[in-house]
Amino acid sequence: MQAGEVTVLGAGVAGLTAALALAQRGFAVTVLEQADAIREVGAGLQISPNASVVLQALGLGPALDAAQGRALAVQLFDGLTGESVLRMDLARLRPGQSYNFLHRADLIDMLAGAVRAAGVQIRLLQQIETVDLTGARPRLVTAQRAEIETGLLVAADGLHSRTRAALNGAAQPFFTHQVAWRALVPETPGVDLVAEVHMGPGRHLVSYPLRGGRLRNIVAVEERRAWVEEGWSLSDDPLEMRLAFERFSPRVRGWLEQVQDVYLWGLFRHPVAETWARVLPEGAAVILGDAAHPTLPFLAQGAAMAIEDGWTLADHLARLPPDQALPRWQALRRPRCARIVAAANGNARAYHLSGPMRGLAHLGLRLGAAVHPGFALARFDWLYGHDVTRG
Repeated sequence: MQAGEVTVLGAGVAGLTAALALAQRGFAVTVLEQADAIREVGAGLQISPNASVVLQALGLGPALDAAQGRALAVQLFDGLTGESVLRMDLARLRPGQSYNFLHRADLIDMLAGAVRAAGVQIRLLQQIETVDLTGARPRLVTAQRAEIETGLLVAADGLHSRTRAALNGAAQPFFTHQVAWRALVPETPGVDLVAEVHMGPGRHLVSYPLRGGRLRNIVAVEERRAWVEEGWSLSDDPLEMRLAFERFSPRVRGWLEQVQDVYLWGLFRHPVAETWARVLPEGAAVILGDAAHPTLPFLAQGAAMAIEDGWTLADHLARLPPDQALPRWQALRRPRCARIVAAANGNARAYHLSGPMRGLAHLGLRLGAAVHPGFALARFDWLYGHDVTRG
């Protein structure tokens, strides 16, 4: 392949992070995006310290600080009574780490601005219909039947990645019998930047302020038997969400009464891809982000893993030829991402306990915090304390 010739497929968090990290290391990068503009309607994101260190290393620290989203704490509540179960004081227990709440659109704007400033070419309206990895170089065919060949294809093309399918065959996701609503409501500026998790039998709700407290992000999850489409674009009636949480505390019900527009999606569990890269005679292809390791949203690590992916991939490719870099990168990243995905699956079960187990679990958390205030955070030091920028 020609040195430095990279095509990134997708202008989401994973694609833009990879494009920026590669461009900063001297690669000539082109980003192909199927939309007519780089935009992200989304809602909120939690940017944990393992992702924050990457954004800072990419030169985005000032923009991250300007977003006024540094979190003070995470607090778990009994959703029915509103009583506190556990508070993790991030600012006090981990003062050197940066936890942030960002609107997804703000993160995309931050990355897109830096990508353009780094000289990356962005081509819009590039809907890819075919990814062919059978020749000497990766070959893409667009919806307009245009053919594109590239030296290195970095595919950040999401849950339904055509590149993942070309590398691994069709995936077999399955419905978890859980659905999630997402919504934004107005908030009073100056509110404490705390992520709240309200837990109840068969359901839970996560909420935190955005944009310095001007908005409140809400993600509400319910267990149900009926299948719901995967994806974020299905509108729903706010009354359905209110009814699902009608037994929750007045604080939660008060937020839900303000919801005017809400989106619903089904939560599907996808296997972590077995093969993330293929080296060809004159090129190579690699997947990252959701294309490689989709995760359930119960540990707030989807964007964080994508950001880690982008940095580490660029670091490997800057130091080694693709035939060495890509296998080593997968060997580094796959075990960590698989562990994160498994931990998110475990949180889903813990949040939805019912009956005697629910009371025992809450008691255990309270006792643990009384004996060792930092125990809950320490359980995830392997995750949040990991800094990929140190090599």
